[in-house]
Amino acid sequence: MSSSPIKDDEKAVAVAADEVELARMGYKQELKRELGLMQNFGVSFSIISIMTGIPSLFLYGLNTGGPVVMVWGFLVVAFFTMAVGLAMAEVCSAHPTSGGPYFWAAMLSTPKRAPFASWICGWFNLLGQVAVTTGISFACATFISTVATINTSFVPNDKTTIGVYAAVLISQGLINTFGVHLLKYLNNVSIWWHAIGTFAVVISVLAAAPKLQSGSFVFTHFLDNTGDPGWSVRASKGYVVMIGILMAQYTLTGFDASAHMTEETRNAAKSGSVGIVMAIGVSTILGWFLILGLLFSIQDLDATVRSTTGQPVTQIFLDTVGPKGAIVLMIIVIGCMYFCGVFSITSNSRMMYAFARDGGIPGHRFFHKVDPETKSPIRTVWLACTLSFILGLPSLGSSVAFSAATSIATIGLYISYGIPIALRLWNRKDFVRGPFHLGRFSYPVAIVAVLWICLISIVFVLPQATPVNAQSLNYAIVAVGIVVLYSATLWLVSARKWFKGPIKQIESEAGS
Repeated sequence: MSSSPIKDDEKAVAVAADEVELARMGYKQELKRELGLMQNFGVSFSIISIMTGIPSLFLYGLNTGGPVVMVWGFLVVAFFTMAVGLAMAEVCSAHPTSGGPYFWAAMLSTPKRAPFASWICGWFNLLGQVAVTTGISFACATFISTVATINTSFVPNDKTTIGVYAAVLISQGLINTFGVHLLKYLNNVSIWWHAIGTFAVVISVLAAAPKLQSGSFVFTHFLDNTGDPGWSVRASKGYVVMIGILMAQYTLTGFDASAHMTEETRNAAKSGSVGIVMAIGVSTILGWFLILGLLFSIQDLDATVRSTTGQPVTQIFLDTVGPKGAIVLMIIVIGCMYFCGVFSITSNSRMMYAFARDGGIPGHRFFHKVDPETKSPIRTVWLACTLSFILGLPSLGSSVAFSAATSIATIGLYISYGIPIALRLWNRKDFVRGPFHLGRFSYPVAIVAVLWICLISIVFVLPQATPVNAQSLNYAIVAVGIVVLYSATLWLVSARKWFKGPIKQIESEAGS
């Protein structure tokens, strides 16, 4: 059934207006603009993916504070994340481009400092984008390996998991290469898969559980398994609580995808901003519901923490719905993780494409290319997959590699979010707001957002287990340090001479 001529005309008018706005910022319309508000929201919702973040870090959450931190920490983190999202949405409305935070940093800075602000913000955003894809797709590979052990003799190891991880990334890359025209439909499927899947999982485990945990356990029980039993030095409860909120903060990450997809979204100046806020709000409600459902369904806390499957969520499924039911629920979770990874690569590739378009990454002339048939940046799709695979390799020799990768993702992305928000505060007199704005609440919300980002950027590089050794090192500090050192050194040695920040294509072509 074809769409009505009136609706087609409305879409054409909206697209034309978006192209004019993009041209005002100096860019040509190269990507295919066919997403609406729901699809834009869906990309961020799928990347936040509470069914990825919570199950994949559930063991981490149990060990670093336990139920009380998981339940109340999630709400506290959601409150501050919404502040970050609102402040970002305001900036996104004023500058709706695929570059997202790094473009905003240039536009909100003074002309003299714009290139440096854009450069640093871009590299932090790139680091976060790569790490979040690593966390998502590696979790998917881990859960695939785990479900393969149910009622079988298969025993996964680090090497088999890395192999599955490579296969997952390749398949997600292929979808982003040859199935670009299907992404908007997969987006709709992903939204419903996440929503219905969350309810299906929670209702199933609660209804089938032989017993339910008490409210006292779920809302007040504190657990600290961060130290080796033979190690005499223990972290304080406050320290454990702070590092324990990583599960919640990592889960509520990746909503900048709505900004990166604005050049493919109609009515971008409003849809991108609303998409950010909606994704955080809906994910908060469903995420808390999922945490409560899983915690109430724990049958034996000690057995769940020390599950032979290595995944407490899998153990909860086995203890409540049995092996066959567990396989079904695991497939639902794996589906969510897979969709999440697909759209993470989509968002990641758009950011890299935009950064390459402005000369920000090595080989930018090669990577700044849009496939003429699909209107998609295929080369940066595979760059995203390759870098994400490399970042997952430390899992072969580290017991905390996965949680470190989630720390890297959280720190990288949130610092890139915080830079333009801080610049918007610093140069507030020059800010020209878009159709989405916070009015008199703009400054207080932005201040809260910046302070929160500063806090978590410090907390998430701290050791997550004691004693600290080669196995337990939180290598987030290493990865973040490498990016800081690389970007700062390259800037001082070379980039400051040639990187001018976002390049206005239209002016550049007109002058050539």
